[in-house]
Amino acid sequence: MFMLGPLGFTAPWLLLGLLALPVLWLVLRAVPPAPIRRRFPGVALLLGLTDDESQTDKTPWWLLLLRMLAIAAVIIGFAGPILNPQQERAGTGPLLVLIDGTWADARDWPRRIDRVEALLAEAARNARPVALVQTTDLPEGGVPFQAADAWQARLPGLTPAAWEPDAKDLAAWAAALSGRFDTFWLSDGAARDTRLPLLEALERHGTVTVFESPRPIYALRPARFEDGQIALTALRARAGEVAEVTVTATGLDPNGVERDLARATAEFELGEDAAEVALVLPPELRNRITRFAVSGVRSAAAVTLTDDSLKRREVALIVGREDREGLELLSPLHFLHQALEPSADLIGGDLVDILLANPDVIVLADVAKVTETEQAALLEWLDQGGLLVRFAGPRLAASDVSRDAEDALMPVRLRAGGRTVGGAMSWGAPKALRPFPDNSPFFGLPVPADVTVSAQVMAQPGPELAERSIAALADGTPLVTRKRVGQGQIVLFHVTANAEWSSLPLSGLFVQMLERLAISTRPAQPSAEDLAGTVWVPEDLLNAFGEIGGAGNMPGVPGEALASGVPSRRLPPGLYAGEDRRIALNIFSADKRLTAASWPARIVVEGLSVARETFLKGAFLAAALVLLALDIIASLFLSGRLRGPRAGVAAVLMLVLVLPTDAPAQTADDTLALAATSEVVLAHVLSGDARVDRIAAAGLRGLSEKLAQRTSVEPAAPIAVSLETDELSFFPFLYWPITADQPRPSAAAYARLNRYLRTGGMILMDTRDADVAQFGGGSPEARKLQELARPLDIPPLEPIPEDHVLTRTFYLLQDFPGRFAARDVWVEAAPPDAELAEGMPFRNLNDGVTPVVIGGNDWAAAWAVDEQGLQMFPVGRGYAGERQREIAYRFGINLVMHVLTGNYKSDQVHVPALLDRLGQ
Repeated sequence: MFMLGPLGFTAPWLLLGLLALPVLWLVLRAVPPAPIRRRFPGVALLLGLTDDESQTDKTPWWLLLLRMLAIAAVIIGFAGPILNPQQERAGTGPLLVLIDGTWADARDWPRRIDRVEALLAEAARNARPVALVQTTDLPEGGVPFQAADAWQARLPGLTPAAWEPDAKDLAAWAAALSGRFDTFWLSDGAARDTRLPLLEALERHGTVTVFESPRPIYALRPARFEDGQIALTALRARAGEVAEVTVTATGLDPNGVERDLARATAEFELGEDAAEVALVLPPELRNRITRFAVSGVRSAAAVTLTDDSLKRREVALIVGREDREGLELLSPLHFLHQALEPSADLIGGDLVDILLANPDVIVLADVAKVTETEQAALLEWLDQGGLLVRFAGPRLAASDVSRDAEDALMPVRLRAGGRTVGGAMSWGAPKALRPFPDNSPFFGLPVPADVTVSAQVMAQPGPELAERSIAALADGTPLVTRKRVGQGQIVLFHVTANAEWSSLPLSGLFVQMLERLAISTRPAQPSAEDLAGTVWVPEDLLNAFGEIGGAGNMPGVPGEALASGVPSRRLPPGLYAGEDRRIALNIFSADKRLTAASWPARIVVEGLSVARETFLKGAFLAAALVLLALDIIASLFLSGRLRGPRAGVAAVLMLVLVLPTDAPAQTADDTLALAATSEVVLAHVLSGDARVDRIAAAGLRGLSEKLAQRTSVEPAAPIAVSLETDELSFFPFLYWPITADQPRPSAAAYARLNRYLRTGGMILMDTRDADVAQFGGGSPEARKLQELARPLDIPPLEPIPEDHVLTRTFYLLQDFPGRFAARDVWVEAAPPDAELAEGMPFRNLNDGVTPVVIGGNDWAAAWAVDEQGLQMFPVGRGYAGERQREIAYRFGINLVMHVLTGNYKSDQVHVPALLDRLGQ
């Protein structure tokens, strides 16, 4: 194929005809010959007469040009012009398509899937076996070469991982490769140490071609609290021109709704790959932030979750006696100030006033008694999750608090007096600490040999003492005890907060113990030593697209692994909770750098864009016909024959040439109307995301097949509709998948949607987020749902009640799962007068159909089947998963039957049959 820029020709030899155009120009200029001019006096007698027909003495240049263009269009059209023709890649034999599949791929994942589709289609035309492998999900047992068509059906199920490939696993997989094959490597564009060794291993088996996106890669390092402000570092892979990105701080407002709480701009200087940004926020607002993100970038690296290291706790310090003048080191609060001030907001004052401020922690240093009012307020504060830490001292030892009976604000009963070297209960020498037990929050902390205790208050032995003791001396005497009160807890250090009774406040162990109790927070990434012996349970996990989801049944992880700070399959990024503290594991640590991948000169690197072939033969021939028609009209005009009826014909011809697009548009509308009304058709709303739209179409295809198999409804193939251009009233049911970045419909589209809802249509709005947001919460899809649904004329909604018609339209259902199994599905609320009549199992509802059904269970993925009728996505595990898929199909069937038949199943005539099926 001959190429001329992006234009190719299937018969390029016909272009030689263009060389004849100059000769043709000269011929047309010479024919007809120019008239000979002769002076004849008698011509004066003809002046004033008119001739019905006239002929120009020569052809105008613009008419010649019009004819040349028409002839050129005919020549080019028959030469077979194609815009962006796809070049067939040379090669035979097996083909490995390798995808990095990391967080860096998420920024343009749909384009990568499009590129893979094009590569698979090319391999299918060449009958090449293909293996599709992600470096973050390596197959076992060699490279799985299969027919290219077999991989096409699996593409919608491919998703990137929120971690980088494991170096050891990748090296072992590369070493096990065998045979000859070519490799198409879709690189994520980020540099890492595993690239060159893997490249060399692949080159030993065949040629390697790399595909890489030119789009920039951005990342965020974890937020830091420095000098009273939040400091953030934004990174980019390639240092280049001056650029800026917007960093958004997101968190919960006082109503519990997730919002953007602050924004700042990070500016990259010329040639710099890092940009600093600072936010100055009040403590109340700062403590609400849950994550920072680079706006407009869908990648886990562009999101950094916050944990307790940023949420500086408010700690109230209250002492039972005044500090002695000139003896600062003897003050009960001196060492607490030194330990807590770098990482907590310290407040002081009267206990009643402090409780009004609702601090996170209250520390009572040698405070023996409180008033009844203060005790009641403290207990209420503890019940809501407060942490009360008490330190012993002379005043507590001399009081009768918690002697005869356990005090409400003490974890254990105390013996009278105390234990002091040289006293009646003398130890003879200061005692050291024993290793912390495995049920203690201090488990794993090393105990320095120089930490000793010379005096303490003694705990009264009792059945609960062993359970409440979380630190002890070498002889087993409790040193720190704890009990829970409501959602909070009370902790008692049986020694003073200064160095009078022990050397504990002088050691680093004192600060570590406070951190383990979550009194203070550490701004830096904790070390393996800090987290040794602890187990952390994942609360929220971050996927490769930067979206937060639930952890499901994922088991806890050891603290040593969490301290490594390296996300992996077994340790995905997210938020991990300990006993009294949460730690965020982000993609980037404080010292990790982001650099672009570099490839040897011998490696061919191509982009991800896939240009579509466009055949232009018809367009050029149509243009030639238009030009020839214009030539005819111009010739008639110049000859003076464009008069009378001929002028009307020419005018009609001009209108046809100027307005050629109305008929095809009308034809397209008619085609849609005929396809949608000749049979029952299920439709889905185009979201703008090609992958989501493919899944929606496959889901409705699977649901249509089940309807045809099990009911009298036999739907035709599903149709994708555009809210902006298509008529919606043809479709009884619309499935609308919600994506975080889909565009907001226009006012005309909303008018069309509201008319559709008012005339009996139903829309199933699916956020596909497993309902983690609980309808109106903080997932990106839930926020987009609120934005999209706000202009719609939607009636009041309620969680689907147990007696709703959808629970029995065709199947008797109690749950409505999809690929996920969240319970909450929202429908139109029942009218206030829909009461349960005596002796009737269901309310007497009207015959209307709920216009909207809202949920997040990703029903289309559960229904989706490929062209061969095979399930495209896994649902759950084993038999339970297949049972969940079956219930999802039944819910879809109930939906369609509901929209087609209304609430007729509420009629009393059906009650006997329903009661019989229910076994009542």
